[in-house]
Amino acid sequence: MRSTPPPKHHQPIHIAELLLVSMSPLRMPPEFPMSHTSETPPFRPTRKAALTTGADYWTTNALPEVGLRALRLADGPHGLRVQDDENPDHLGIGRSEKATCFPPAVTLASSWDPSLVQAIGAALGREARSKGVDMVLGPGMNIKRSPLCGRNFEYLSEDPMFTGTMAAAMIKGIQSQGVAACVKHFAVNNQETDRLRVSADVAPRPLREIYLRGFQIALRDANPWGVMASYNRINGVFASENSWLLTTVLRGEWGYDGVVVSDWGAVHDPVAALKSGLDLRMPGRLDDPRVLNAAGAGDIDDELDRTLTRLKLLAARTGTQDEAVDVDLEEHHLLTRRAAAESAVLLKNEQATLPLDVVPGAGLAVIGELARTPRYQGAGSSAVNPARVVSVLEAMTDRFERAPEFAPGYRLDGAEDENLVTAAVAAAAAAETVVVFLGLPSAFESEGRDRKDISLPENQVVLLDRLAAVSERIVVVLSNGSVVSTADWRDKAASIVEFWLTGQAHGESVVDVLFGDVNPSGKLAETVPVRLEDTPSFLNFPGEEGHVSYGEGIFVGYRYYDAGSIPVDFPFGHGLSYTTFEYSDILVSGYDADSPLAMKVSLTVTNSGGCVGAEVVQVYVGGGNSISTPVRELRAFRKVNLAPGESVRLAFDLSREELGHYSSALEQWIYDGGRCTVDVGSSSRDIRLSTVANVPANAVQRPLTVWSTFGEWRNDAAAGARLARLIESRGGVRGRMLTSSRTR
Repeated sequence: MRSTPPPKHHQPIHIAELLLVSMSPLRMPPEFPMSHTSETPPFRPTRKAALTTGADYWTTNALPEVGLRALRLADGPHGLRVQDDENPDHLGIGRSEKATCFPPAVTLASSWDPSLVQAIGAALGREARSKGVDMVLGPGMNIKRSPLCGRNFEYLSEDPMFTGTMAAAMIKGIQSQGVAACVKHFAVNNQETDRLRVSADVAPRPLREIYLRGFQIALRDANPWGVMASYNRINGVFASENSWLLTTVLRGEWGYDGVVVSDWGAVHDPVAALKSGLDLRMPGRLDDPRVLNAAGAGDIDDELDRTLTRLKLLAARTGTQDEAVDVDLEEHHLLTRRAAAESAVLLKNEQATLPLDVVPGAGLAVIGELARTPRYQGAGSSAVNPARVVSVLEAMTDRFERAPEFAPGYRLDGAEDENLVTAAVAAAAAAETVVVFLGLPSAFESEGRDRKDISLPENQVVLLDRLAAVSERIVVVLSNGSVVSTADWRDKAASIVEFWLTGQAHGESVVDVLFGDVNPSGKLAETVPVRLEDTPSFLNFPGEEGHVSYGEGIFVGYRYYDAGSIPVDFPFGHGLSYTTFEYSDILVSGYDADSPLAMKVSLTVTNSGGCVGAEVVQVYVGGGNSISTPVRELRAFRKVNLAPGESVRLAFDLSREELGHYSSALEQWIYDGGRCTVDVGSSSRDIRLSTVANVPANAVQRPLTVWSTFGEWRNDAAAGARLARLIESRGGVRGRMLTSSRTR
């Protein structure tokens, strides 16, 4: 089944969102003026009620009499989107000021380099600061449950630990500039279909281990100053009105002290939302009678005081915004170029086809409209008006001072065009090496709708088939925001490089990798499946009648594929290099039972090839618990740069918290310890070293019931001793059994 574009009239916008766009600019009603007078005491409840909503689409209300200024919010996750027209919106329809378009999350995730992501975050924060923006709405942290999610380009991974770690790096970078990061979308927002109301029905364990864990890690390690509540329902309750999510977990268990803001238009009952832990609903209406009546009656005094306190804290954290900040857009462009190149994933490279040793005009043909019209970012609310964009054709021309032999080969709208194919085949037949640019045009994936398949557009596959008939030396360069299966065509290419969406320095970063200026070191942060039918959520996605069942439980992504030994196109963590690496000398040592650390894993990595390169060492742990666990789960990773012949000794401390699992019965995290397998490798399927470790368990007090087993009663500290005395008083186990047999 080939991918086809949606009908031209289908736009990624919901009716409710259109209504939001059409709303007139929001204004404070005259009976609630913002300036303090004798008639409007500074702590009048209806005055404070104005703080719970936006003054307009992107600005909060001020309360000057208590020193609270208005705060400015802005998209987005991979670049600043400050709108410059008089009718702003949150859908990417309105114009925005020019800014650096950095690589989106899907690309940065493949770098597996938190320090690089933090540098991008700092650059984004600096641009935000220069525009007077207090809060950037990002990073996006939702788990890639299905490759069909239309917004996957905004998210990081299918793994929660990896997601939390990389998001924390972005948060640290943004907030280092005195600008708040607002992580989103909290929580369990994993599809665009029916996203405004669908109920994500998920059991406690996968909810905790998969869908909340990344947020928990990011909050623990980086403390974002903002959290955005999502549109969807979670087990029947809207996220923005979910007291268990926003108060019990976020505030109570995790100790969060920042501002919780709704997604734009996500609040259905503003009073219930305030009582559940929401601070700010956006864009909101200042004259909502429900809030004003509740404030006037004194029903939400505590909630209004809470919101005021948190907004004042946010204002203090972001400073006065009075300082002028200079931004070097050229420096940010170079950073974008480096990040995109270091995130490129070399999926396949037979006969060392890459790096290229040919130049334009000397046996090289460039095929594909995407080489001329680059796909460098996703569509929707995150869309950035880039400071500049460089195509591959432009970058090659600049590098070699001559334009390459080029043929577009296909149309971006998916329509067949035999003339384009014929010209491309002729160019390929005359070339020694053919570089083909394929991928998903923006019409095929976008915020607001999900994909229907994981294939490339049909007209691109037809082109590749025809090219393969005249050339055996084909390099495929992919540009897409979500995974595409290569099963039907991978044998036709000698090399495949996944560039995802590169940001504005598209052409330069691609040329850097193809011609060997940069050795690709990216790794997949999500599995590339062979077929859509193989994916863990296939039978449940996207749900029906307002509900979607998360029936796969904790077995999401590689956890599912590896548990069932299901063939995949390319596994989680996969990525080749122009050099090679060897792993050796693994050692695992344990810690005492009362230590927060469970084990130390150490090993040696050596660059055994002929050029400088970077390797991502991945540590997986499996087993060791009394409850069902995946074959292996990513527990640590590190990226190292090595010269040819150079070795480095790496050590990873793994905590009990990191190795724990959530017990639905106990309603707490536990680490049972025991025998576990430690795997170290270059992907979840390329395990280079493996060993077994025995780790002491944490003491877990399990409640006893009439359904508890004899072993559970015996192992309980208090009940076990009483049980032993009772048995002994009856003559021991043997005597009791004999007595019972005589009286039958």
